[in-house]
Amino acid sequence: MAVFILTTAFVALFLSEGLVVKAEVPSYIAAVYEHHVILNPEPHVPIEREAALVHMNKNLDVFEEQAASAAKQGAQIIVFPENGLHGFKFTRTSIVGYLETVPDPSVVTWNPCTEPDRFPNTEVLQRLSCMAQKNHLFLVANMPNRQNCDNLTDPHCPPDGRYQFNTNIVFSDNGTLIARYNKLNLYFEKEYDTPPECEHVTFTTPFAGKFGIFTCFDILFYEPVLTQVKMGVRQFVFPTAWMNKLPLLAGIHFQRSFSYATGITLLAANTQAKELGMTGSGIYTPWHAVYHHDKEAKSGKLLVSKVPVLDPSMMEDGEESSKLKLVPFSGHSKHRSTAASQFDVQEQQKHMSERCLSGDMQCRERLLSEPPTFISNMMNDNFTFVPLQGVEGNLKVCDGSLCCHLWFRRSGPEEELYALGAFRGIHAPRGTYYLEVCALVRCTGTEFRSCGGGIENAQTVVDFRLQGTFSTPHIYPGVLGSEMTLDRPDESGWENKSEFYMTRKGMATGLVTAVLYGRVYEKDGYGKRCP
Repeated sequence: MAVFILTTAFVALFLSEGLVVKAEVPSYIAAVYEHHVILNPEPHVPIEREAALVHMNKNLDVFEEQAASAAKQGAQIIVFPENGLHGFKFTRTSIVGYLETVPDPSVVTWNPCTEPDRFPNTEVLQRLSCMAQKNHLFLVANMPNRQNCDNLTDPHCPPDGRYQFNTNIVFSDNGTLIARYNKLNLYFEKEYDTPPECEHVTFTTPFAGKFGIFTCFDILFYEPVLTQVKMGVRQFVFPTAWMNKLPLLAGIHFQRSFSYATGITLLAANTQAKELGMTGSGIYTPWHAVYHHDKEAKSGKLLVSKVPVLDPSMMEDGEESSKLKLVPFSGHSKHRSTAASQFDVQEQQKHMSERCLSGDMQCRERLLSEPPTFISNMMNDNFTFVPLQGVEGNLKVCDGSLCCHLWFRRSGPEEELYALGAFRGIHAPRGTYYLEVCALVRCTGTEFRSCGGGIENAQTVVDFRLQGTFSTPHIYPGVLGSEMTLDRPDESGWENKSEFYMTRKGMATGLVTAVLYGRVYEKDGYGKRCP
C-alpha cells in the first residue's frame, strides 16, 4: 500500500520557472474516495429494479460513511469513482434494472432530496442528493443513466428506444442537481451508448469557481477535456475505473503527468478492484500531489487535501497573471538559455572522456561503439529499443521521424537492465489512438525481450535528460520511481521549437519509468466529432 504526499503544503510551491505560489492564494479542501466496490457476482444476468437497488444501496452505505468523514475533515467537495455504485461487466440488457433517468440540470432545477416524488424511479439520485445536503458539500458520483428516445425522430436512437449512458452527476451542497456529463470515449462498455452530441460540462462552486468534468478513458483524447482547458477551465473532477498498465499507463502516473502537463487541478477517484488491477487515486495540482496506490487493497481509501484555487475568475486583479499563469504546460514553449541547454551534455561528455583518457582502451571502445537496436513489445506496441550500457552515456533511437535522445548517468546494480524506446504510430488493440512516445524503462529481466514488461521495483538511480523530435504539442512528461512512487521533472519544455525535453537528477528512489508520452490527436479521428 502507498499513500504519498509530494508536497505537504502550498505555502511555497515552486514552479519550474522559479516562481513561488504564496500562502495568500485562495484555497479549498477537496476529497476523493477510492472505493472497493461491492460487486454483482453475476453481472450478465438481468435482475429486477428492487434487487438492483439492494445492491447499489450497499455501495451507497459506504459512500454515506465517507462523505461524513470527509465533511468532518473540512472537505467542501468529494469525488466518488466510475462504476462505484454497481461494478462492471454488464450487458445492455442486464444493466437495465440499475438505470435511472437523470434530468438535464440546464433545463430542470431539481433537488431530489427535498422533491423525491417529482421524478419516478430515482432512488439513487435522491440518496446522493441527501448525502450532499446532510454533509454540506458538493458531491460528484457516477451512475448508469437512461434517456428515452424516439426512433422516428432521432436517427441516433438505439433500436430499443433508449439511450444508456455512463454518466457523472454533481450535486451542490444543498442537494440540488447541478451538472450531468455523459461519457464520450467508452472503453469496451457494451452496456452503454456513445452520446450523439459532444458535451463540455462545467459547474461552479462558491469556494473555488469553475470545474470541468470527464471520465476515465476520456483522459487519452482531445475531447472533451482539452477543449475545456483551451477555454480556460483549470480544475477538473475525474471519476475513473482505471486498470493499471505498467510501464507507461499506471493510474497515478498518468494522472500526475496530465495535471502537470496541462497545468490543472485534477481530483481523481478510482474504483478499487484487485482482480482487474484497479487502484490509484489522487488530488493533483501542477505543483503537488496527494495520492494512493495499493494493488493488494481490500478496503477503500479517502484522501483529503488543501488545494489552491486555480479558476482565474476567483483571483483578485493581477493575482492570476503573477501567481498562476506560468505553470507547466506541454503545449507552450519553455525556453532556457543555450548555455544552460549545452551544459549537461558537455559536462557528461567531459566526464566520459576523462574516464577513458587514463589508458583504458576497452572503455574508449565501448563508448565509441554503437549499442544494439532491437524490437520489443511494450503495451501491445512494437517499440524500437536501445539498451543502456555502462554507468553513463549518450543514446539515440528512432521510429520514423520520431527520434529520442538520452543523456544518462546511473548508479545501482549492474544486473538491472534499462532501455530507451521509441514508438510512433497507431495504438490499436485497446482503442485506436495515435502516439509518439520516448520512454526510458527498467526491463523486467536481463534479456532484451524483457524490455517493455511491467515492473514496480528498481534500485538503480538514473540522472537523465530525455528529449524527442515530436510533431505534436501535446506531450505528457512522467517520472515513476520504485514502489509506485511519483516523481516529477526538474525541467521540461520545448527547445529550439523542435524538440521537447525533460530532465531529472537526484531521485530518492530507483527509476522505473521516465516517459514523454505524446498524443497526436488529429491522426486518430477522436476530437473531430465536436465542433
